Amino acid sequence: MIDRSTIDRIMSAADIVDVVGEFVTLRRSGANYKGLCPFHDEKTPSFMVSPSKQLCKCFSCGNGGNVVKFVMQHEQMTYPEALKWLGRRYGIEVKEREQTAEQKAAATAREAMFVVNDWARDYFVETLHNNVDGLAIGMSYFRRRGLRDDIIRKFQLGYALEQRDALVQKAKAKGFDDRYVIQTGLCYRTDDGRLLDRYHGRVIFPVHSVSGRIVAFGGRILNNEQKNVGKYVNSPESEIYSKKRELYGLYLAKQAIVKHDRCYLVEGYLDVISMHQSGVENVVASSGTALTPEQVRLIHRFTDNVTVLYDGDAAGLHASLRGIDILLSEGLNIKIVLLPEGEDPDSYAQARTPEEFKKDLEEREEDFIEFKTKLLLKDAGRDPMKRANVITDITHSIAVIPSDIVRQVYIHDLAGRLSIDESAIVNEVAKEIRKIKNGTLTRSHPNTSFSSQSSATVETPEQGQQPSASIGVPSIDSEIESHSEDIRETTHEAISPSTLAATAPDSLVSAKSTELSLGDSEAHKHLIACERQLVQLVIRYGQLPIIAPHTAVETPWSTSREVESSIVDDSPLVAPYILEDLSSDNILLQVKKHQQILEEAAQQTLSNLESFNSRTYFITHHDPEINRLAAELADDRYPLSMEQQKVFVPEEKRLVEIVPRVINDYKHAIIGVQKEEVLRALRQPVLLHQPDKMNELLKKLIDINEIEKQFAKVLGDRVLVR
Repeated sequence: MIDRSTIDRIMSAADIVDVVGEFVTLRRSGANYKGLCPFHDEKTPSFMVSPSKQLCKCFSCGNGGNVVKFVMQHEQMTYPEALKWLGRRYGIEVKEREQTAEQKAAATAREAMFVVNDWARDYFVETLHNNVDGLAIGMSYFRRRGLRDDIIRKFQLGYALEQRDALVQKAKAKGFDDRYVIQTGLCYRTDDGRLLDRYHGRVIFPVHSVSGRIVAFGGRILNNEQKNVGKYVNSPESEIYSKKRELYGLYLAKQAIVKHDRCYLVEGYLDVISMHQSGVENVVASSGTALTPEQVRLIHRFTDNVTVLYDGDAAGLHASLRGIDILLSEGLNIKIVLLPEGEDPDSYAQARTPEEFKKDLEEREEDFIEFKTKLLLKDAGRDPMKRANVITDITHSIAVIPSDIVRQVYIHDLAGRLSIDESAIVNEVAKEIRKIKNGTLTRSHPNTSFSSQSSATVETPEQGQQPSASIGVPSIDSEIESHSEDIRETTHEAISPSTLAATAPDSLVSAKSTELSLGDSEAHKHLIACERQLVQLVIRYGQLPIIAPHTAVETPWSTSREVESSIVDDSPLVAPYILEDLSSDNILLQVKKHQQILEEAAQQTLSNLESFNSRTYFITHHDPEINRLAAELADDRYPLSMEQQKVFVPEEKRLVEIVPRVINDYKHAIIGVQKEEVLRALRQPVLLHQPDKMNELLKKLIDINEIEKQFAKVLGDRVLVR
């Protein structure tokens, strides 16, 4: 028997897109994902996965359900076996055992608390809509706040009577045990033994879990004469409610969050409700509490993009900014909207039409780091010490960002904004990273490093050459790098924040490792094909900057394309960038001639910056093999027509997107080779007599599968020309 709390933990952690994506190639289709059904043969995808509903369904054969049912059907498992499989995947211990009397009682109590909360929700709603006091006091308050009846119904708003034991009497009449009414926080017992309502005389806001169950309530007082009483009262922590794990409005917002790929984060209940009424449904609230990592991860299940709305006159704005660092550390893209002074999201939404409100939000959005920099510098004025403290504060926010590339972009931008030497900011960020690593580590992301847990060299099938690289197995326990090399002064990682970088310098792998020879395996062929794409970039664009000069869009009244004269002087160049990136993980290309081309291009680029042309250099190379390879890879096989050339954006203008993507394709291919090596080893009959060795290989396979899945989610579907 698996206890209910463990099942709930598994269901909260398991992401159906994540699980189904391991067995089915999924492509985004609007707010959902689509793929070929794994339960019957089909050529046209009819299998849909909904991240907001956490359900899947084939509209051809009818199979589907939640994540547990999918695993049961696909892997032919029982219900307990599927839960254990998901538990292992998400690091949740599942112990199947006969429940003791105490455990059965706890499970019963937990379900009883949900039943009591459901009844209380209905009681509060009934009181609001059908009781004289509810209509006169509670409903009039909501209508004064401008809420429509359909919105009041949608959020299941209610009212608690002024009578101190009105709910207690109703609960007793219904037959509910006093202890469950107390444990849910609906009532409390006084020192003299009386049982009283917690929310008497308040309007009620039910709090739903992400699955839609009522876990708590919030109550706002309406009697302004009670000066010593808090405006809001919320349910205490209980077996079914933990405020750090819940976000108000998420249950009603999750579909809109997935659809728009953005979540608006506000502070209070009415902020959420008013924004819904204005047509912005992808909004949640932290309900006045400090933002927690658990809440951020809930958001991250549905989107990577968060916009935080701040009151224009929020007294705690600076303190609130520190909470945003949690969002940054989870790899989310953060925007800020600062409302006019005296406004909050509730009043701002009420004063505008839905169209005006949405337009204002889009126009007021600004990047979080830029917003924080302007705000703190304004407060610091010309005081040198205050400005120094501002820089320290901002570098801390930059340091918690898990992506090396995004950090470098912000460092470069901050240096220009403050007119400070970039190397000084690099050093400050490095110090902050060391502090983070020595204290609390951020959770791993797919753009973290290769680990040195094990490594293997790969023999190339071409020319029978011995390979020249050692390749590290990726680790799922990657950490933020602690030393300053992580953020390089040479700005070799100053590229688009939207691209994935799978590098970190702490992951150097020893070249002394077990040799691996997979011959003509598909994984090895794919690795070599990815390697050729890297070399092709080096030959074609080795001397060019990754961040290209801006090119103006051609207009009907312009006679030619106008190119800005200002070049991005500090942008990394293609060949040195690729060499630096691979070297930081101690990865050498598998074909010796490929590695020679890469190293020569990097050296020549830096030595002869003005005159070096990579394409010309290698096509006229003294080595005939390199000469032949360069001529083959430099050739444009499909010339464009004049009409196509008018709308085509050349590759050299898109290197900021292409180069990191091809590097990551190559690293992903390395993972494929390692996986094939482990699978081949597992097929050896001798392992039947070596259980320890088999368990070691199985653990390694699980780790590799996890990293491969993370890479695949970010890289998406690729077509590789071989």
